[in-house]
Amino acid sequence: MGRGAPGSRAADPTGSWRPLPEPALASPGRPAPARATGRLASLAPDPEPQTTGRPAPAAPRTAQDFAPDRVMGPVKVRPATHGVRRTVRTISFGLISPGPSRAERRERELIVTTCAPISTCRRVAIVSRKGGIGKTTTTLMLGHTFATHRMDRVVALDANPDAGSLAYRVRRETDATVTQLLRASERIRRYSDMRNFTNQSPTRLEILASDDDPTISVALGEPEYRQVLHVLEHHYNLILMDTGTGILDSATQGVLRMADQIVLCAAPGIDASRASSLTLDWLDEHGYHDLVTDAVVVINQVRKNRGRELRSVSEHFAKRCRAVVNVPWDPHLAEGLEVDVDELRPETRIAYLNLAGAVARSFALPSHRR
Repeated sequence: MGRGAPGSRAADPTGSWRPLPEPALASPGRPAPARATGRLASLAPDPEPQTTGRPAPAAPRTAQDFAPDRVMGPVKVRPATHGVRRTVRTISFGLISPGPSRAERRERELIVTTCAPISTCRRVAIVSRKGGIGKTTTTLMLGHTFATHRMDRVVALDANPDAGSLAYRVRRETDATVTQLLRASERIRRYSDMRNFTNQSPTRLEILASDDDPTISVALGEPEYRQVLHVLEHHYNLILMDTGTGILDSATQGVLRMADQIVLCAAPGIDASRASSLTLDWLDEHGYHDLVTDAVVVINQVRKNRGRELRSVSEHFAKRCRAVVNVPWDPHLAEGLEVDVDELRPETRIAYLNLAGAVARSFALPSHRR
């Protein structure tokens, strides 16, 4: 006859089996028996945990139950989309799928930063007292970069009262200018009305042209540009303002007073850097210190053989402003014609993404408008 479960019966001297006696229970006035020791202690089952007899309450259900990580599991890292890693994934038909490189991860982080939310409308002025160092190109490429990655509306305003050239760097859809917009401002109610005055590029960047009519003898000033910005902010989340070189002009003065932040254009040369630094000096002296400390400086047309000059210029502006970004010389931008962003060198595209990220880091900061 086989044995029962250990500890469930005890052997009788006659060879038969009998059940173990039930353990004595404690009662009022009677102590519980001493705990078994030795072999019996190892055979005795652990005491049952005391319970209230009620089931444990279930966790409350909330909308967090539908969070992506709970429903779909952990978010998978997207495979590489650039370079050798992408090639390996392609030729292996996805059997080998390397993760993104450090450079690609950095690019993805910059895109996330570039898409920082804007609560109402953000106005960014691109300024410098020196001509020919890339203000218009910076405005254009910063706009292209934001419009490419953001889902909201981005417009670039040519606020140069002296025949600015911003609108000539994109495909022209209309001959309308800022003056025509002012005349029709009372009739602009919807975004579709606004689109009659802007030129839109394939990246979705829109540009409002300045006047280039040679018969015009009086330039627009601060009151007019205030009215223009009042119209634009009803239809766009981000407004980039390309200014002229005359910082004492009424138009530029008005743009500075209405700007939330500025981008200062500079170049590696001593003369251009001095002019850009003088721009900061003037702003400091006239009550724009907050714009200076929060400014992003872009050093344009950087060539590899100007390392010593570049370091000196970068260090100077890094001590005065929040960020400094170097943009390399690019043959496509040097043409001064309509820009096709697909024709840019990869390092140029990344440089402008760095610039957009640096500008976007201020979107959550207080405005410096007056």
